[in-house]
Amino acid sequence: MKIFITGATGFIGKHLVSKLVQDGNEVTINLYGGEQSPFTEQVKTYTLAKSEIATDILFFQQSAYDGIIHLASLYLTVHKPEEAVKLIDSNVGFSTYILECASQARISWFVNTGTFWQNYQNAEYSPVNLYAASKQAFESIARYYIETEQIRFATLRLCDTYGPNDTRPKIFNLWERIARTGETLDMSAGEQLIDISFIDDIIAAFSLLACHLQNNHHEVVSGSVYAVKANKRYSLKELAAIYENATATKLNINWGAKSYRGREVMIPWEKGVLVPDWVAKVSIEEGLKKC
Repeated sequence: MKIFITGATGFIGKHLVSKLVQDGNEVTINLYGGEQSPFTEQVKTYTLAKSEIATDILFFQQSAYDGIIHLASLYLTVHKPEEAVKLIDSNVGFSTYILECASQARISWFVNTGTFWQNYQNAEYSPVNLYAASKQAFESIARYYIETEQIRFATLRLCDTYGPNDTRPKIFNLWERIARTGETLDMSAGEQLIDISFIDDIIAAFSLLACHLQNNHHEVVSGSVYAVKANKRYSLKELAAIYENATATKLNINWGAKSYRGREVMIPWEKGVLVPDWVAKVSIEEGLKKC
């Protein structure tokens, strides 16, 4: 397949591009102004310019991509007032711009990335934060293209993710630090369930969904929303114990020293449908060893 990818320099993007290229696909990534590609010259680069949509549409037409995988987003757990418009510009405005270009260029399919934070307390839609609301807003806008254009559109909503070479300020990196330094970390009571997937399983879901769209899989209807879910969920406290055992370290955690956040997700989204033929293969114990 010939695929255009946004957000390719992020944690998930780097792994996805490498896997797609390894599998024989031709990949082009979008780079923001001044951004450097972390890949070899085998991976082509392009910079979308929102002020020159005719040029970008022509680029897509001439490149004849089969599909687009859209990973790029502005991620903010809690936003400041001055960041509200930035969230909308990135997660709604830029996303719509790419979908418009793809539709005008008659690209066959589009894989969007969503978040389980769109489904607070397992609701059909209840955003945990403005980031989640902006993700839902783009899915609503995409409905117009799904119903009026020929592009096949599907969303993959992710829960928590982890894997090797992850530089994000995620829980395992935080625990790795305190295990190394011996410092004490104040945390909540740790009763919230964590649904966390190893990067290889995440990449397999994206790759499989792209293939299904490419091949017009009978179960994948345009507008479908799919989920990536771990085979087993653990409370944060249980996860800490698994981490200690897998890494042979001791975590000095002061459980209950911090209150739960507002709209804390105690039970991650349970109603998501898995990508057809996809199953999680890497257990948390195996994944931690791979890290």
